[in-house]
Amino acid sequence: MSIKTPYLLFLGNAADPLAAKVAQGIRDWRPENCVGQLRLEGCNADLGLTDMTPNEAAAQGAKSLVVGVANRGGVIDSSWVEALIEAMESGLDLAAGLHNKLADIPELAEAAKRLGRQIHDVRHPTRSYPVASGTARCGKRLLAVGTDCSCGKMYTTLAIEKELRQRGVNADFRATGQTGILITGDGVSIDAVAADFISGSVEFHAPENTEDHWDIIEGQGSLYHASFAGVSLGLLHGSQADALVLCHEPTRTHMRGLPDFPLPSIKECMEANLRAASLTNKDARFVGIAINTSNLSDDEAMAYLSKIEQEFDLPTVDPVRTGVARIVDNLL
Repeated sequence: MSIKTPYLLFLGNAADPLAAKVAQGIRDWRPENCVGQLRLEGCNADLGLTDMTPNEAAAQGAKSLVVGVANRGGVIDSSWVEALIEAMESGLDLAAGLHNKLADIPELAEAAKRLGRQIHDVRHPTRSYPVASGTARCGKRLLAVGTDCSCGKMYTTLAIEKELRQRGVNADFRATGQTGILITGDGVSIDAVAADFISGSVEFHAPENTEDHWDIIEGQGSLYHASFAGVSLGLLHGSQADALVLCHEPTRTHMRGLPDFPLPSIKECMEANLRAASLTNKDARFVGIAINTSNLSDDEAMAYLSKIEQEFDLPTVDPVRTGVARIVDNLL
């Protein structure tokens, strides 16, 4: 898939900033690819980019409109269709990483055909994957796991890859979600792979490599999330992770989207992930803890990081506030 850059980031009617996490990730990790943002009435997210119409974005050089919303269920809101057609009429291709396909919306498919525009549904694999073998393979792999979904696994792994490369280490980020794919241009949206092939798709995208190479694999979901635990388990088995990083957001009172399910403790979550990982790599170990402290003050954040580090005797960081250098120190 070759998506033309730069982008107009579509925030639609995102209910809150977290609902626009796809657009946020692209802006943070590939700012040079972002011309502006397009928000509809009722949007409660703002990336700090210039608000633009599709015509204005095209005039500034935009080539594609990227749907930057990750709503529950990954659906295409009917209220978006008019704006998406306007974007194609302004000369922009469309790209999205939702469960629903843009190409399955008759009005969008017709407009794309009429105008000669491309539609990229990056969440949907364009190739078949093998069943996982579980056979040990050369190279090293790190996987981010979490107490919950949407708690910083992508940011943590992108930051670790960047830190490793700055130190001259042979490392590659392996995207397993739509935002990571839109950032890097490659990967597999693991939650769109048939269940029998999840682990095999990870083996394919993080294959055997040289002994000095690190694959830094983006995590998804949580073993404790009733909706998404299946992809988390498949990632653990397919990655054969040598190293794990636990990601956590400390201010949540329940699993995201599931008010009847409390968050597990960090200790409980780490133990469960190690047990699951040991099926394909008995030497898997945790090398650090990454905390999303965005809802804490500076003083509260530093106190919490210190508390968790003392409790688990592992480098404990916030990838945004403190960076991940200490986790990489421990990894190497």
